[in-house]
Amino acid sequence: MTDTARLKATGIGLSAVLMWATLGLFGAGSGKVPPFLLNALCFGISGSAAFLWLAVTGKLSLLRQPLKIWAFGTIGLFGFHFFYFTAIRNAPPVEANLINYTWPLLIVLFSAFLPDEKLRLHHLIGTVLGLGGAALLISGGEGLQFSGGSMLGYGAAVASSLFWSSYSVLSRRLGAVPTEAVAGFCLLTALLSAVCHLALEETVLPATTLEWGSVLALAAFPVGLAFFTWDIGVKRGEIQVLGAAAYSAPLLSTLLLIAFGFGSLTIFVGLACLAITLGAVIAAKDMIFKRRTREKPAE
Repeated sequence: MTDTARLKATGIGLSAVLMWATLGLFGAGSGKVPPFLLNALCFGISGSAAFLWLAVTGKLSLLRQPLKIWAFGTIGLFGFHFFYFTAIRNAPPVEANLINYTWPLLIVLFSAFLPDEKLRLHHLIGTVLGLGGAALLISGGEGLQFSGGSMLGYGAAVASSLFWSSYSVLSRRLGAVPTEAVAGFCLLTALLSAVCHLALEETVLPATTLEWGSVLALAAFPVGLAFFTWDIGVKRGEIQVLGAAAYSAPLLSTLLLIAFGFGSLTIFVGLACLAITLGAVIAAKDMIFKRRTREKPAE
């Protein structure tokens, strides 16, 4: 793969991070829909739309994948969401979210085991800076208080982080599997989420046009297209850069919530912004400076 193709794939993968940044805003707009039902609605809509697109374009044959591929993709998407929702229900949300947000760091660490990938010190420095920024952002600078009575929630948060980081890194080993297969993963995730909803939650549907609009926006972008572009990024792009840059998602999400009146700008948000941005630039050092070197005119 050429450097240009790798750079393009990285850019496509980064678009997923931008879309995930809208989760907080659209999630707030979706009203009181319980999480598993919201998951079922969003993945059902996005998966159905992708399935329809494949049918119209004559690409349905791309969904013919071995059972192990279906299991891998569905377990990755559904497993992450199942354990994340379990975590925030059984542990303080601040601590659960922070544990869950170790997944970008784990992506960077696990990438060292991939063929043709080299984990360098600046990748680690950049990612740890991002984690520090996320910790400031999530905790609001008030510190963390891990409770011994919340071990189930903390364990689930660790599992959610491991599920998503493993899914992202192992996707690199499945480069021959077309990104279109993600449509099937979404539909199966919707089905399993619906089962969990029926078993664990009370049904509360969106009640207003705004709430339904938020659900559709979630399905279109952060719980839809983002998983397709992320698949392209982790399979063909700079996976360490994507891991470090993923810490910008909670930051951008916070800034969006502030812009729409759901929060306030504090010094901790500013410090988190600095740490996460600096970390992403450090982690992407090779990609940035290689490109500048190529573009420098010959003397």
